Amino acid sequence: MSVLKFLLLPFAMLYDIIMVTRNRLYDMKLKPSTTFDIPVIGVGNLAVGGTGKTPMVEHLVRLLSDQFKIVTLSRGYGRNTKGYRVAGENESAATVGDEPFQMYQKFSPQIRVVVGEERALAIPTILQEFEDTQCIIMDDAFQHRSVVPGFSILLTEFGRPFYNDHVLPYGRLREGPEGANRADCIVITKCPDHLNDEDVMKIEHGIHRYTKKPIFFSKIRYGEPIGFGDPSKRISRNVILLTGIANPRVLEEYVEKQFQLVKHLEFRDHYRYTLGDLQELLSLVNKNNDEAVSILTTEKDKVKLDRAELAPIVSRLPIFYLPIEAEFIRNGKDFDTLVLSFMNSINRE
Repeated sequence: MSVLKFLLLPFAMLYDIIMVTRNRLYDMKLKPSTTFDIPVIGVGNLAVGGTGKTPMVEHLVRLLSDQFKIVTLSRGYGRNTKGYRVAGENESAATVGDEPFQMYQKFSPQIRVVVGEERALAIPTILQEFEDTQCIIMDDAFQHRSVVPGFSILLTEFGRPFYNDHVLPYGRLREGPEGANRADCIVITKCPDHLNDEDVMKIEHGIHRYTKKPIFFSKIRYGEPIGFGDPSKRISRNVILLTGIANPRVLEEYVEKQFQLVKHLEFRDHYRYTLGDLQELLSLVNKNNDEAVSILTTEKDKVKLDRAELAPIVSRLPIFYLPIEAEFIRNGKDFDTLVLSFMNSINRE
């Protein structure tokens, strides 16, 4: 154990006591929580950072939006506003958050996208404003216990499952691993393409120490790069990777397999790009004139780069983004059936 880890241990123990006490108060009904007659699906995790929540929410949207009127609800991390807001033509990644705005651009008008820190207040507002709503999907709300979802999906990364982690600040967990038992199912995200039986059994054994709920396995599926800068450019073999996401390691590994990675410009999650950043990109591209170089980024970063003040430089860049989807391994139909069964059971009541 490093000296720093040793020093952080008492703080982690204190944090764990606080979270255990908080959860117990909710379990004993001593802290108020609200349920709703409408189906509410929660997607969340125990750890901080990116576990693939947005691709999972998008999977649920694709699964349900043909049959039900969907509203997605999230806090809207990284936005410069507060309170309840509905994504629309006059909004942006800055006002509603990058992931919600990405969701709006991809799925509107098929669904509605709402942000609000207090979910227990936001949901009644949604139901009053959009009376035809048939399902609300709450993003990153596992610890937001003032609302009790009808169906809760807990995500954990293949490379760092919650049962091998510790609470903050010693580890990355927002609460202890026993919190997994509140979920209705567990989804292991960012699995390798070829998942072997030994890995599956090891993970299932680790999770079953805390919950016997169904376990599913998923991976990230990348689409073909889509250009949004200089329309005359085609993507080259050599790429500069630009990311402002919580955990870019899986993406970096994919890019290294598919392209020649020249450089990775890595910014913090929800980073708001500046003209200076774009000038640096342009300089990097120009320095590599002898070999054509393209810029590759994420869907989430694309919406942050889509701002009027950045357009003069973006339009000159050979820049592309990678669409992604969550793809289930082995038992994906069982997951879809489980979600649809929940929806249909609520609608029959």
